[in-house]
Amino acid sequence: MLRWIIFILIYLILGFYALQAVRTSTRFPWVYYAFIALSLLVLGNFIYQFTVGEEPGRVLSRPKSYAFGLLLTMLTFKLITVIFLFSEDVFRLFEGLYGKLFGSATEFDLPQRRRFLSVMAMGIAAVPFGALLFGMYKGKYNYKVLRYEMEFDDLPEAFHGYTITQISDVHSGSFDNRKEIEYAVDLVNQQKSDAILFTGDMVNNKAEEMYPWKKLFGTLTAKDGVFSVLGNHDYGDYVPWDTAEAKAQNLQTLKDLQKEMGFDLLLNESRYLEKGEDRIALIGVENWGKGGFKKAGDLNKATAGISKDDFKILMSHDPSHWEEQVIPHEYHYHLTLSGHTHGMQFGIEIPGWVKWSPVKWRYKQWAGVYEQMGQYINVNRGFGFLGYPGRVGIWPEITVITLKKKSLT
Repeated sequence: MLRWIIFILIYLILGFYALQAVRTSTRFPWVYYAFIALSLLVLGNFIYQFTVGEEPGRVLSRPKSYAFGLLLTMLTFKLITVIFLFSEDVFRLFEGLYGKLFGSATEFDLPQRRRFLSVMAMGIAAVPFGALLFGMYKGKYNYKVLRYEMEFDDLPEAFHGYTITQISDVHSGSFDNRKEIEYAVDLVNQQKSDAILFTGDMVNNKAEEMYPWKKLFGTLTAKDGVFSVLGNHDYGDYVPWDTAEAKAQNLQTLKDLQKEMGFDLLLNESRYLEKGEDRIALIGVENWGKGGFKKAGDLNKATAGISKDDFKILMSHDPSHWEEQVIPHEYHYHLTLSGHTHGMQFGIEIPGWVKWSPVKWRYKQWAGVYEQMGQYINVNRGFGFLGYPGRVGIWPEITVITLKKKSLT
């Protein structure tokens, strides 16, 4: 309760401060009152959804997700506006003190706010405000196909030109537009890759979230198959369960669903992809994440049936696993495929110029291809979304990787 009171007070104080910019910049009273009404409506909806709203026992349901997204949008607008106003108020304070101490003023008096600064503050704040709204409306379904060619000295010759489509972080419990998801699944199939690899987080919390999408994702096809691993959200660790048995049954249901969809789920195990007499090892580990994330991945168990000299592709949901355990491992993993970060669903990317997101402060490998000691990792930006129900600048990704043998290029 105390946290709610503190949060509401901070929100209201920021709102009151931001109102000063609204009052200074417009001569229409209805704008002022509309801003107050919108601000209170967003706050009220957020409190309702996270206390007594739909499915109060579950986190990250769609109503909660949108309540959070709208609150984030409003807070961003207020914070940027307040930064400008506070900067001006510091200047006004010193100006008033100077007038009192060294000028002709007989009383301390703050100069009036400058209208152009309030207008500028609101104009700048309107940019991320609009971007966050656009991200919820369109950005989360702005699918991009990203293509990479990766060369290796020891790739078996028969696999020169072999194509892999990677998708990750479906988070089916967040979907709210079937037409857009149908388009995206069709886009994956259009790549006509030799194999489709899914690197975890099929759901937000519960297997039942996948029921409406089971048939659609069951249409994913590739010549050598569709393979998958589990992500941290697939274990149901982020919601309360009545019993340990219910939680275990949820995980088993999700495993069964993937099998029914035609996915070959790798649980600390491996498969060989074969072309003629050549083959490459495909390894899939359960989730292993640095910090407080689940550590069920077991590389030694997953590679028990393959040779040290095999060409290896590893599927591991969390990219922190790569530096912590994969690179130092006695085996050489040529290519690791991960997801998990979503690129934080927010950032700036201009190919060849800028790639930035706040998530880079948490993960060294957070989007795209990285290399260390001759081993590569691709971190997929994610197919779906979680928490904030949108994407800004970091778009949903379908990755197509073409393997090349250097001597043949």
